[in-house]
Amino acid sequence: MIHALDHVAVAVADLEAAVADYEALLGRTAQRTEPIDGASRAWIHLDNISLELIAATGEGPAGERVRRRLDAGGEGLLLVAFAVEDLTAASRLLERRGVRGHPRADEAWSAHPDDTAGVQIVLVPRARGQRPQSSPATAPADAIPSGLDHVVVHSPNPDRALAIYGAKLGLDLRLDRANEAWGARQMFFRCGDSVVEIGHGLKQGVSDAPDHLGGLAWRMSKPAAVQARLAEAGFNVSEVRKGRKPGTEVFTVRDRNRGVPTLMLSATPLEAP
Repeated sequence: MIHALDHVAVAVADLEAAVADYEALLGRTAQRTEPIDGASRAWIHLDNISLELIAATGEGPAGERVRRRLDAGGEGLLLVAFAVEDLTAASRLLERRGVRGHPRADEAWSAHPDDTAGVQIVLVPRARGQRPQSSPATAPADAIPSGLDHVVVHSPNPDRALAIYGAKLGLDLRLDRANEAWGARQMFFRCGDSVVEIGHGLKQGVSDAPDHLGGLAWRMSKPAAVQARLAEAGFNVSEVRKGRKPGTEVFTVRDRNRGVPTLMLSATPLEAP
């Protein structure tokens, strides 16, 4: 059914300011599209995923979703969209599995957040191996991210998340681990050549509170080169440090990310344990 992450959307208050920040962050030029459903959008396409920046500019369901997100928690991740080959068949299967939804004006299908623990999940039709052309780069290839490594979902109920992302969405669970030293349980679902990571704080206990989208981890070949470029551009970035995965390096971007916790790392797609 689901064969890849298609895109993630970030709700922003000022589209032009957000475009300037993310063009600098990702080192690529954004493409704007015509407003639809009360919202204006700009897209940055990378090798394996697209980033959608969306701002409310009028009346319509998309504009209302953005306003609700901004009123509730400010700018940040709005939704995650998965690619399917047959949208009709995939949406019918999800409905049989207890995930209600409805078609959208942009030829996608939106799951009801009550059935996805509060996370906005969208299905979009896309053939396997088909991707938009990557947005034009504004910096050398080794100084910009190539794609998305993983998106994080924070859940107060990891077994509920396991049922949603594994049993209902059918994603490929590759690793489920609890680490007392980190105080977290993590589940990694392979989705194309990206990963959906479910994170649960062990000390918070288990509850029926909603899940929420966390942050993004961007993949690159040379974190030191990307870090140096961003520092020169005025971003507040951490030092490059060793990652938890042996042989990797990571650094964090502390500002100009429009409310999205942002990690930059050298990593390959998660292998089977």
